[in-house]
Amino acid sequence: MLNDTDSEALVHLALKNLSCSQKELALRLGVSPTQISKWKKGEHMSADMEAKIRAIVDIGDTSPLVVLWSGSLDAANKWTKVIQLLAEFADENSETGYNTEPLRDELDLLCEHTFYTLRKMGVDLPTTFPKELDIDCDDDRFALLDVVDDNPYSSLIYKIFTSFTNVYGFFAGYISELIYDDQLDLFDVGSDIDSCLLELAASKLKIEEVQGIAPKFKEFSYGIRKDYERWLNIVKEKAFRAGVPIRAEPMNLVYESDEALGAEAEAESLGLNASRLHPDIYMGELLRGMRVIHQVLPAIMKKLGMDDFVLDESSLQIN
Repeated sequence: MLNDTDSEALVHLALKNLSCSQKELALRLGVSPTQISKWKKGEHMSADMEAKIRAIVDIGDTSPLVVLWSGSLDAANKWTKVIQLLAEFADENSETGYNTEPLRDELDLLCEHTFYTLRKMGVDLPTTFPKELDIDCDDDRFALLDVVDDNPYSSLIYKIFTSFTNVYGFFAGYISELIYDDQLDLFDVGSDIDSCLLELAASKLKIEEVQGIAPKFKEFSYGIRKDYERWLNIVKEKAFRAGVPIRAEPMNLVYESDEALGAEAEAESLGLNASRLHPDIYMGELLRGMRVIHQVLPAIMKKLGMDDFVLDESSLQIN
């Protein structure tokens, strides 16, 4: 079943491939032109209608977004193969001690997620598939590694995947156990944290690595980091209130380089950080709570007519 964004892409793809108007497409599908407009705006499309349009544009099970962004079904298939190979290489070369599960792409979502991330960075794929990447890797999968740096797009994708292995390693070692802890009830924010890790990994690239190819990188990087700051603060607050121990500072996921995250994940996977509690994790929450009490308590006491209250500190001492 398509999501709403894919429904929109499927209609655009049909209009493009058939070179027809919305009215002509509506007539062919047996719906009103108004319904075509609604789909173009992201309205949900039924499974039957999805199958009907897929048959018309002949894309099989391929993501319509990937086909639309690639320029053709043939280019989409080639980009998918390149992305899958680069993901395999990045995962195989990871030294964190954790499998980067999304790069293994069991749900067949990686190509679309990668393209989505690139587009948020302002990257526009070439209108035709790059010749230097159009090689036969069936007999020698490593042939792609010989040319990956010859193309700015494949080079960028591989750098993102390499960063992703480190980011995901830290997430797997320290964060996943928190967001999937039923006691903390973090399903919504946990889903956001988990599903956007590729974007966070991309945001950790150096500015010179994306120069000239990703014009929206600064805005993209700032936005995804602010999102993670908000999400991780929720995780920390709920863990603090529930008394659930945190074994590493979650904000490192945002502020540390991918290399530093990878090194910390490796140490965790080797058992070098066993039973460690980060000393600063709860300090911010404790200080914030104390400041709230300091501001609110005088107002409460005044309301209760206890302006002349004097604290007997001797009663607080432990014998």
